[in-house]
Amino acid sequence: MMATSVKAATREVLLDRRLALVGNVSALTAEALRLNQKLAGVEMEVLRVELEIGRSGTSAQLVQDLHEAEESAEAIVNARAACEDHIAAAEGEVADVDRELAATVNED
Repeated sequence: MMATSVKAATREVLLDRRLALVGNVSALTAEALRLNQKLAGVEMEVLRVELEIGRSGTSAQLVQDLHEAEESAEAIVNARAACEDHIAAAEGEVADVDRELAATVNED
């Protein structure tokens, strides 16, 4: 009887951990989507400035605007890559917990 309650408690702890990890994956995925949207907006700004340069020629302000937009895009790409790394790590943790849960079920 004692072993059963210990197993049940272990499963409960693992399920709580899994729930927290899945919530983390969800939050990270939402952040990645937000970064994708932000990047799309910045890429549109780059195109707008490039079109303006094509129409009216270069000016110091347009060159500065283009440079700033390109830097912003690069920063977003880097943030998105870091976010994707965090997602992969969090998904790995979920898989680890799933294996532990499967092991507790197989012990029965």
